[in-house]
Amino acid sequence: MFYHVSKEDEYLFQGKRRRLVEQLKLKGIIDEAVLKAIEKIPRHLFFDQSTARPAMLEHAYSDKALPIGAGQTISHPFTVAFQTEKLEIKSGEKVLEIGSGCGYQTAVLVEMGAKVFTIERQKSLYDKTKLFLPYLGYKSVRFFYGDGYKGLPQHAPFDKIIVTAGAPYLPNDLLVQLKTGGIMVIPIGEGEQQEMYILRKTSDSTFERQVLGKFKFVPLLQNKA
Repeated sequence: MFYHVSKEDEYLFQGKRRRLVEQLKLKGIIDEAVLKAIEKIPRHLFFDQSTARPAMLEHAYSDKALPIGAGQTISHPFTVAFQTEKLEIKSGEKVLEIGSGCGYQTAVLVEMGAKVFTIERQKSLYDKTKLFLPYLGYKSVRFFYGDGYKGLPQHAPFDKIIVTAGAPYLPNDLLVQLKTGGIMVIPIGEGEQQEMYILRKTSDSTFERQVLGKFKFVPLLQNKA
């Protein structure tokens, strides 16, 4: 079941998205393509649709994580924008996303021109998102139900890899599936906070890495739920 909004509500949401974009600029996001995607995508449709409508209207365009079901959350808009910006996506690039969730980050990647392959371990989210994104018009995404730690070796190599949950370590299978010259963005650490790693693959076995601040993610779990 999907929400349908009135023209008046949609006008309100457009204004909220513009204000959200201004907040993201103040927090340091400068990539115009990322900001344009955030301004376009209706975030109010992505979180748990059992949530009361007044709460949706109040918080959908705040820089907050929100419930999407199955004990998972939609990431803060700043986190989505930050990870996307650090991927340095060029149109036509092949991107592997670990953790489809509700599909919001996926939609941002598609708006950036990426060819997205996305994996989700929670069956209920996988079933919902693989229908919901095409409903919104994002029909080119390849959806997979599986273990994100294993990636998608049958579709590798990837130009970029994004991980949207906190991993306790760097999954070697993902490193192998990244193309030389490619970038992976992944939060690493156990506990309530993780450090954001940006890795650029310089050869088959070497990487340049940066660590850029602390973020909060749900844990990246192994195997199918």
